[in-house]
Amino acid sequence: MENSLNSKKKPLINDAVKFSLLSILLGLIVGAIVLTISGNNPITAYGAMIEGIIGKPKYIAWTIIKATPYILTGLSIAFAFKTGLFNIGAEGQFIIGALVATILGYTLKLPAIIHIPLVIIAAAIAGGLWGAIAGFLKSKFGINEVIVTIMLNWIAFYLSNFMVSNSFLSIPNSEASVNINESASISITWLKDLVGPATSVNWGIVISLILVFVIWFILTKTTLGFELRAVGHNKYAAEYAGIDVNKSILKSMAIAGLLAGVAGAIQVMGVTHNITVLAAQEGYGFDGIAVALIANSNPIGVIFSGLLFGAFKYGGIKMQSVGAPSEVINIVIGSIVYFIALSSALRLIYLKMKEKKAKGGNA
Repeated sequence: MENSLNSKKKPLINDAVKFSLLSILLGLIVGAIVLTISGNNPITAYGAMIEGIIGKPKYIAWTIIKATPYILTGLSIAFAFKTGLFNIGAEGQFIIGALVATILGYTLKLPAIIHIPLVIIAAAIAGGLWGAIAGFLKSKFGINEVIVTIMLNWIAFYLSNFMVSNSFLSIPNSEASVNINESASISITWLKDLVGPATSVNWGIVISLILVFVIWFILTKTTLGFELRAVGHNKYAAEYAGIDVNKSILKSMAIAGLLAGVAGAIQVMGVTHNITVLAAQEGYGFDGIAVALIANSNPIGVIFSGLLFGAFKYGGIKMQSVGAPSEVINIVIGSIVYFIALSSALRLIYLKMKEKKAKGGNA
């Protein structure tokens, strides 16, 4: 009896987590090979990176600051993945959220207790509406969300640049916009005394963690989450079961956009306090794809993959102190994503072969 109960227990680490951990290890090995070929000692280089992540309190603070937008854009993309959609538009939704946060953070004169939540909610709605455009076109006309969101990314990009250069947000002879008011800032002033005044410690990570658990709850504990996941698994079966597939697509893209919009707002309210003319898209949304893949689209997993991504992005720069090129980190990240994609493909092939073998045995 005891053995039968133990056999039903779920393993502490499932296959998806194992594949992700293995992919991270293989990615680091690829990076070590590249470092060796370039004439650098990988142990020394990785040691400098680790020292740059956890060596001082301010390094840990910066790692968390860097990770925060990746957690939210990764969550945005993971949520869409779970519902069968590819939200490649998190970049544009992030930009729109940052733009709205700058506009309202600068123009409104309110007490912080009202100003801060108002700006975050407005940025979330703006990002949600930006995502909902793709959801509407997908549900109403069947237009692929990847194509639409790529186009929306560029529209958001040029709209933001236009507003910084040719509106009330502009500063003469500057490529940066006006700063938001102090009442819209989510910086943690007292914590700067502990980790260093040069850091941009803020409440963003707390907001991000709250949203992660809200999304986890929605997906796993609510009717809405069940409907969205059902559509993601098989939209035809979901439609047969009475679920409004088109409405679910619209809801999914709106919620995904909302999350990316909050990421943009937090970046402005907690770190930059303004926006600038961008020479190219910053990549928070695109990097969020890697974060979601590493997490296997698990909302809780996004926390850890986002922190890993932030650690790589911040700590990787420290490798330059020992003469190693920091670009190796991009190779490591790319390799990790490649191995995760490869493991998914191999797992799919294995399941197909197993299914085919089972059918042959039954025949």
